Amino acid sequence: MEPSPTVGSRPALRAAGLTTLAMLAFAGNSLLCRLALGRGLLDAGTFATVRILCGALLLAVLVSREARHAVDPDAEPARGRDRFARGPADDARDWIAAIALAVYMVSFTFAYLSLAAGTGALLLFGAVQLTMFVAALRASERLSAGAWLGVALAVGGLCYLVAPGLTAPEPVGAALMGAAGVAWGVYSLRGRSSRDPLRSTAANFVGAVPIVAIASLFLARGHHVTTQGLLLAVGSGAITSGLGYVVWYAALRHLSAARAATVQLSVPVIAAIGGVLLLAEPLTLRLVLASIATLGGIALVVGSRQRRAS
Repeated sequence: MEPSPTVGSRPALRAAGLTTLAMLAFAGNSLLCRLALGRGLLDAGTFATVRILCGALLLAVLVSREARHAVDPDAEPARGRDRFARGPADDARDWIAAIALAVYMVSFTFAYLSLAAGTGALLLFGAVQLTMFVAALRASERLSAGAWLGVALAVGGLCYLVAPGLTAPEPVGAALMGAAGVAWGVYSLRGRSSRDPLRSTAANFVGAVPIVAIASLFLARGHHVTTQGLLLAVGSGAITSGLGYVVWYAALRHLSAARAATVQLSVPVIAAIGGVLLLAEPLTLRLVLASIATLGGIALVVGSRQRRAS
């Protein structure tokens, strides 16, 4: 039986707080990307390059100033390391994680140009779920019946939310978004054994910079830059990506692979709510019902006990 923190205990509250902050950062990334690319304020190649570069610069500065205290350095690594988890040299650059991060950023950014938002979200999170649940099963994680019900409810809520925006995906865009989902799943799984989230994330960002820059240069169909678009890319890179991914790596040490996969289904819901609050988008009954279903399903998964097969 996998140990489960007592509700209200400090480890449980820490895990909940870190996970919530990470999901808010991911949703913020979605909104910033939508604003920059959806409104044509910045081309995809420049957005991806500025995003990774600003994240790398900020994190390198934080590491150099020994700011590790901001991400809870004393917590133990997550139990049940899977096949993607790292070995003892956690402070060394993890090239698999760096490559996965680069593939995610490039694939997601360029896929966004040819896919409807609903279709893209379903492809992305479907690939993330598949990748991380396969790893969870390989690591002998087992969900209770209540947890599986929660997964079904959360997935159903997401499908209901994005249903009006579903269209037949453009093949290249679909392939890119699927690759982005797999890459993000691998990146997340690698982070479950990080002992120093700040240093690990900084190394991953620095390692990903040349890959993203070169890939963006070859994939770009032209450059279009505005001051507002650059500011959105800087915010996405430094804050919601750089700092957000540090928080996510810190949260992952408290989450099983299955739980880590499921909580991410909240991101489209939070982004949609953010659109209502920040972008004056309409609040619909569909959003309310989908939010209840998705967040309720996630609560069932997080609150359930998980066991490890013998």
